[in-house]
Amino acid sequence: MPDKNNSFVLLRGGGDLATGVALRLHHAGIKLVITELPQPLAVRRTVAFSEAVYEGRHTVEGVTARRAEREELSAVIDAGEIPILVDPDADILSRPDFLVVIDARLIKSPPEPLQVDVPLHIGLGPGFHAGKDCHAVVETRRSHTLGRVYWIGTTQPDSGEPEGDRRRVLRAPYDGILIAHAKIGDHLEEGQLIAAISDQYPVISPFKGVLRGLIRPGLFVTQGLKIGDVDPRDDPSACHLVSDKALAIGGGVLEAILSKEEIRNRLWTPTLPPTNTT
Repeated sequence: MPDKNNSFVLLRGGGDLATGVALRLHHAGIKLVITELPQPLAVRRTVAFSEAVYEGRHTVEGVTARRAEREELSAVIDAGEIPILVDPDADILSRPDFLVVIDARLIKSPPEPLQVDVPLHIGLGPGFHAGKDCHAVVETRRSHTLGRVYWIGTTQPDSGEPEGDRRRVLRAPYDGILIAHAKIGDHLEEGQLIAAISDQYPVISPFKGVLRGLIRPGLFVTQGLKIGDVDPRDDPSACHLVSDKALAIGGGVLEAILSKEEIRNRLWTPTLPPTNTT
């Protein structure tokens, strides 16, 4: 790893909300490593760094994430990119490089304890309890509390329902392999075929709009799994932009990190403007 301060942030998860967090931290000059599953299940793949697991590299809003092995982390960070490590159990924490761990997997259940103590452990959304299983938790549900940081207690509970029109979320009707018949960004008419499970069970558009997200074709999916998202606003450009929700959550994470002086001073050094000597 680079030896500047020898301090980094570990972000568990590379989905679309986690990618919003990663962008906020990266633009603020904080170096981070993302860990992911061997087969990530992101739906909004165009704006999810987890796609780098499959493709080797993936760029979101001008920032590139690259799949890396442990011995390659230093080179990727030095190149100005974000390394993604296939490490679902976060075994990389055995190294003493990480001051902060952010759990952005959105597991919505109490997490297993980390195998090591870290100065700051931040959880996103329901399932985390600040002061018990993490130091801080950030609200992920849309409301006036979205992105707020709690140092004691929990966020709003999981409603079990998608935000907005519940029909927009597409779920697998059966177990099987997902075969795509449309791609992210396509305009859809009501009733149009989007995908099929094992080329047998169709998934159709519930209304007119744009296909905002679709799980990676060829993956095995289980009945009820979220596999797609149709946006009635019908704006294909939104498919390539990180959401306001993801950026709000990222802002909360950045606030939590920078509010701790002992962590801030080791992770982040502001660039001062040049002194006017004339």
